[in-house]
Amino acid sequence: MSIQPASAEQPALFAVDVLAPPPDLAPSAPLPVVAAPRVEVRRSSRRRRTVSARREGDTIVVSLPARTTRADEERWVAEMVERVLASERKSRPTDTELTERAVQLSARYLGGRATPASVRWVDNMASRWGSCTPIDGTIRLSRRLVGMPAYVIDYVLLHELAHLLVPGHGPAFWRELAGYERLERAKGFLEGVDLAGGQSEAR
Repeated sequence: MSIQPASAEQPALFAVDVLAPPPDLAPSAPLPVVAAPRVEVRRSSRRRRTVSARREGDTIVVSLPARTTRADEERWVAEMVERVLASERKSRPTDTELTERAVQLSARYLGGRATPASVRWVDNMASRWGSCTPIDGTIRLSRRLVGMPAYVIDYVLLHELAHLLVPGHGPAFWRELAGYERLERAKGFLEGVDLAGGQSEAR
Protein backbone atom coordinates (compact mmCIF):
# COMPACT_ATOMS: atom_id res chain seq x y z
CA MET A 1 0.00 0.00 0.00
CA SER A 2 1.55 3.32 -1.04
CA ILE A 3 0.59 6.47 0.86
CA GLN A 4 0.93 9.73 -1.02
CA PRO A 5 0.57 13.04 0.86
CA ALA A 6 -1.58 15.80 -0.61
CA SER A 7 -3.68 18.69 0.60
CA ALA A 8 -7.02 18.96 -1.25
CA GLU A 9 -10.28 18.31 0.61
CA GLN A 10 -13.11 16.13 -0.79
CA PRO A 11 -16.49 14.88 0.49
CA ALA A 12 -16.12 11.64 2.41
CA LEU A 13 -17.73 8.23 2.32
CA PHE A 14 -16.84 7.64 5.98
CA ALA A 15 -16.06 10.13 8.74
CA VAL A 16 -14.90 9.46 12.30
CA ASP A 17 -14.37 11.80 15.26
CA VAL A 18 -10.65 11.78 16.01
CA LEU A 19 -11.20 12.83 19.62
CA ALA A 20 -11.87 9.14 20.14
CA PRO A 21 -8.68 7.06 20.37
CA PRO A 22 -7.42 5.51 17.13
CA PRO A 23 -8.78 2.01 16.50
CA ASP A 24 -6.86 -0.95 17.90
CA LEU A 25 -6.16 -3.21 14.93
CA ALA A 26 -5.55 -6.86 15.67
CA PRO A 27 -2.08 -7.85 14.43
CA SER A 28 -3.53 -11.15 13.25
CA ALA A 29 -5.83 -9.44 10.72
CA PRO A 30 -3.72 -7.15 8.48
CA LEU A 31 -5.04 -5.70 5.26
CA PRO A 32 -4.41 -8.13 2.41
CA VAL A 33 -1.29 -7.47 0.36
CA VAL A 34 -2.91 -8.77 -2.83
CA ALA A 35 -5.16 -6.12 -4.37
CA ALA A 36 -4.09 -3.55 -1.79
CA PRO A 37 -5.46 -0.23 -3.03
CA ARG A 38 -3.53 2.94 -3.74
CA VAL A 39 -3.99 5.21 -0.72
CA GLU A 40 -3.58 8.98 -0.58
CA VAL A 41 -3.46 10.89 2.71
CA ARG A 42 -4.68 14.49 2.75
CA ARG A 43 -4.01 16.67 5.78
CA SER A 44 -6.04 19.82 6.38
CA SER A 45 -5.65 22.56 8.97
CA ARG A 46 -9.39 23.23 8.61
CA ARG A 47 -10.20 19.70 9.70
CA ARG A 48 -10.24 19.60 13.51
CA ARG A 49 -12.20 16.59 14.71
CA THR A 50 -12.81 14.07 11.95
CA VAL A 51 -11.02 11.51 9.84
CA SER A 52 -12.78 10.63 6.59
CA ALA A 53 -12.28 8.34 3.62
CA ARG A 54 -13.70 8.02 0.13
CA ARG A 55 -12.95 6.31 -3.16
CA GLU A 56 -11.66 8.47 -6.02
CA GLY A 57 -11.18 6.23 -9.06
CA ASP A 58 -8.69 3.54 -8.09
CA THR A 59 -7.44 5.52 -5.06
CA ILE A 60 -8.82 5.62 -1.52
CA VAL A 61 -8.37 9.12 -0.11
CA VAL A 62 -8.09 9.45 3.67
CA SER A 63 -8.43 12.99 5.04
CA LEU A 64 -6.93 13.83 8.45
CA PRO A 65 -6.54 16.87 10.70
CA ALA A 66 -3.13 18.46 10.14
CA ARG A 67 -2.18 17.83 13.77
CA THR A 68 -2.58 14.04 13.56
CA THR A 69 0.59 12.23 14.65
CA ARG A 70 2.32 9.81 12.29
CA ALA A 71 1.53 6.88 14.55
CA ASP A 72 -2.16 7.79 14.66
CA GLU A 73 -2.12 8.39 10.90
CA GLU A 74 -0.98 4.82 10.22
CA ARG A 75 -3.69 3.36 12.43
CA TRP A 76 -6.46 5.58 11.08
CA VAL A 77 -5.46 4.93 7.47
CA ALA A 78 -5.60 1.16 7.99
CA GLU A 79 -8.99 1.42 9.70
CA MET A 80 -10.59 3.77 7.16
CA VAL A 81 -9.28 1.86 4.14
CA GLU A 82 -10.77 -1.33 5.54
CA ARG A 83 -14.12 0.43 6.05
CA VAL A 84 -14.20 1.54 2.42
CA LEU A 85 -13.22 -1.93 1.17
CA ALA A 86 -15.79 -3.62 3.42
CA SER A 87 -18.51 -1.33 2.07
CA GLU A 88 -17.47 -2.12 -1.51
CA ARG A 89 -17.48 -5.85 -0.85
CA LYS A 90 -21.11 -5.56 0.27
CA SER A 91 -22.22 -3.38 -2.63
CA ARG A 92 -20.32 -4.73 -5.64
CA PRO A 93 -22.14 -7.05 -8.07
CA THR A 94 -21.50 -10.75 -7.61
CA ASP A 95 -19.84 -12.76 -10.38
CA THR A 96 -23.26 -14.18 -11.26
CA GLU A 97 -24.74 -10.68 -11.50
CA LEU A 98 -21.82 -9.57 -13.69
CA THR A 99 -22.45 -12.49 -16.04
CA GLU A 100 -26.15 -11.66 -16.21
CA ARG A 101 -25.32 -8.03 -16.94
CA ALA A 102 -22.91 -9.04 -19.69
CA VAL A 103 -25.64 -11.13 -21.34
CA GLN A 104 -28.01 -8.14 -21.19
CA LEU A 105 -25.39 -5.82 -22.70
CA SER A 106 -24.64 -8.30 -25.46
CA ALA A 107 -28.32 -8.55 -26.32
CA ARG A 108 -28.78 -4.77 -26.35
CA TYR A 109 -25.64 -3.61 -28.13
CA LEU A 110 -24.18 -6.63 -29.92
CA GLY A 111 -27.30 -8.41 -31.10
CA GLY A 112 -26.66 -11.23 -28.63
CA ARG A 113 -23.74 -12.47 -30.74
CA ALA A 114 -21.25 -12.39 -27.85
CA THR A 115 -22.08 -15.13 -25.37
CA PRO A 116 -19.93 -14.99 -22.22
CA ALA A 117 -19.51 -18.28 -20.38
CA SER A 118 -18.66 -16.44 -17.16
CA VAL A 119 -17.61 -13.07 -15.82
CA ARG A 120 -15.72 -12.69 -12.56
CA TRP A 121 -13.80 -10.18 -10.48
CA VAL A 122 -10.06 -10.74 -10.15
CA ASP A 123 -7.49 -9.19 -7.83
CA ASN A 124 -4.33 -9.64 -9.89
CA MET A 125 -4.85 -7.17 -12.76
CA ALA A 126 -2.75 -4.08 -12.07
CA SER A 127 -2.20 -2.97 -15.67
CA ARG A 128 -5.62 -3.48 -17.25
CA TRP A 129 -9.29 -3.05 -16.41
CA GLY A 130 -10.50 -6.24 -18.04
CA SER A 131 -9.46 -9.25 -20.09
CA CYS A 132 -11.08 -12.17 -21.85
CA THR A 133 -10.33 -15.58 -23.31
CA PRO A 134 -12.32 -15.88 -26.57
CA ILE A 135 -11.75 -19.62 -26.88
CA ASP A 136 -13.81 -20.36 -23.76
CA GLY A 137 -15.83 -17.15 -23.44
CA THR A 138 -14.52 -16.15 -20.01
CA ILE A 139 -14.23 -12.50 -18.99
CA ARG A 140 -12.34 -11.08 -16.04
CA LEU A 141 -12.75 -7.59 -14.55
CA SER A 142 -10.24 -5.89 -12.29
CA ARG A 143 -11.46 -5.41 -8.76
CA ARG A 144 -10.15 -1.85 -9.08
CA LEU A 145 -13.35 -1.07 -11.02
CA VAL A 146 -15.39 -1.53 -7.83
CA GLY A 147 -16.82 1.83 -6.80
CA MET A 148 -16.64 3.32 -10.30
CA PRO A 149 -19.85 4.42 -12.07
CA ALA A 150 -22.03 1.65 -13.51
CA TYR A 151 -21.66 3.04 -17.06
CA VAL A 152 -17.88 2.62 -16.77
CA ILE A 153 -18.19 -1.02 -15.67
CA ASP A 154 -20.69 -1.56 -18.51
CA TYR A 155 -18.14 -0.15 -20.96
CA VAL A 156 -15.42 -2.52 -19.77
CA LEU A 157 -17.87 -5.43 -20.02
CA LEU A 158 -18.82 -4.39 -23.56
CA HIS A 159 -15.16 -3.95 -24.47
CA GLU A 160 -14.42 -7.53 -23.47
CA LEU A 161 -17.63 -8.83 -25.06
CA ALA A 162 -16.58 -7.21 -28.33
CA HIS A 163 -13.26 -9.04 -28.07
CA LEU A 164 -15.17 -12.33 -28.04
CA LEU A 165 -16.18 -11.32 -31.57
CA VAL A 166 -13.25 -9.29 -32.90
CA PRO A 167 -9.56 -9.47 -31.92
CA GLY A 168 -7.43 -6.35 -31.70
CA HIS A 169 -8.58 -2.73 -31.67
CA GLY A 170 -9.07 -2.00 -35.35
CA PRO A 171 -12.05 -0.26 -37.00
CA ALA A 172 -14.16 -3.45 -36.92
CA PHE A 173 -13.72 -3.68 -33.16
CA TRP A 174 -14.79 -0.09 -32.49
CA ARG A 175 -17.77 -0.47 -34.81
CA GLU A 176 -19.05 -3.15 -32.44
CA LEU A 177 -19.03 -0.59 -29.60
CA ALA A 178 -20.37 2.37 -31.59
CA GLY A 179 -23.92 1.90 -30.32
CA TYR A 180 -22.99 2.38 -26.66
CA GLU A 181 -24.25 5.86 -25.78
CA ARG A 182 -21.65 6.51 -23.07
CA LEU A 183 -18.65 5.12 -24.92
CA GLU A 184 -16.61 8.33 -25.02
CA ARG A 185 -17.62 9.37 -21.52
CA ALA A 186 -16.54 6.01 -20.08
CA LYS A 187 -13.26 6.04 -22.00
CA GLY A 188 -12.61 9.56 -20.75
CA PHE A 189 -13.30 8.51 -17.17
CA LEU A 190 -10.78 5.67 -17.34
CA GLU A 191 -8.24 7.86 -19.12
CA GLY A 192 -8.57 10.32 -16.24
CA VAL A 193 -7.85 7.54 -13.77
CA ASP A 194 -4.82 6.56 -15.87
CA LEU A 195 -3.51 10.12 -15.81
CA ALA A 196 -3.86 10.10 -12.03
CA GLY A 197 -1.59 7.08 -11.90
CA GLY A 198 -3.73 4.04 -12.69
CA GLN A 199 -2.18 3.18 -16.09
CA SER A 200 -4.73 0.41 -16.75
CA GLU A 201 -6.57 -0.54 -19.91
CA ALA A 202 -9.25 -2.89 -21.11
CA ARG A 203 -7.83 -5.47 -23.48
